[in-house]
Amino acid sequence: MNTVLVFSGLDPGGGAGLSADIAAIGAMGAHALPIATALTVQDNERVLELAPVDTGLIVRQAETLIARFAIDAVKLGIPGNRANAVAIAALVKRLRERAPRLPVVLDPVLASGRGDALGQQEALAALLDVATLLVPNLPEAAALGPVPCAHVLLTGGHGEGDVIVNRWLHDGGERAWRWPRLPGEFHGSGCTLAAAIAARLAQGDAIADALERAQAYCHAALAQSFALAPGQRIPRRFLIST
Repeated sequence: MNTVLVFSGLDPGGGAGLSADIAAIGAMGAHALPIATALTVQDNERVLELAPVDTGLIVRQAETLIARFAIDAVKLGIPGNRANAVAIAALVKRLRERAPRLPVVLDPVLASGRGDALGQQEALAALLDVATLLVPNLPEAAALGPVPCAHVLLTGGHGEGDVIVNRWLHDGGERAWRWPRLPGEFHGSGCTLAAAIAARLAQGDAIADALERAQAYCHAALAQSFALAPGQRIPRRFLIST
């Protein structure tokens, strides 16, 4: 079983963060090794509080896993603070000493779906240095500006119109995917997509194939989403056959 080492925040509502990562990675055929970087107070609409996990604890968890398991890909969400981000980047660099082509997918979460700022922009700078694929939405891309990343999947869910356009920017080239816009808003859609991509890369998919399969899966998860409360819906990460 291929593994994805995951660093992300814990959403107690189960809609985003580590909960989304674990489910999406499992649904796409890999096994998640989840490490919480931050604890949050949130529901399906708002993030009210974020408390970073101790950097030393994060490092000890990761070192224990790295010593025991082969790591086939890494998925990065919110680091919690800059100290955590620097430590995580150092861990990735150590992993690359034994696996130079290790894929690292970064979901640069800067705000909740409702726009609550999470104070992660400075911390994310350290992670950009080790990412092989960045998966920002339109507001995140605007906030980050030009990034030193070989591959960027720019998602268009925050755009206008009945069709969402996701653009893969790479090596001076571009490829676009178009998906029909679904009604409603969704909690943890970015986490789901980035985790699904990491799961496919962990299993050896070429990046174009991983992007294609992960987007199709994410669109299906949103189409089958469910409500826990008024507001943003939860993607159904373990799909129901139709």
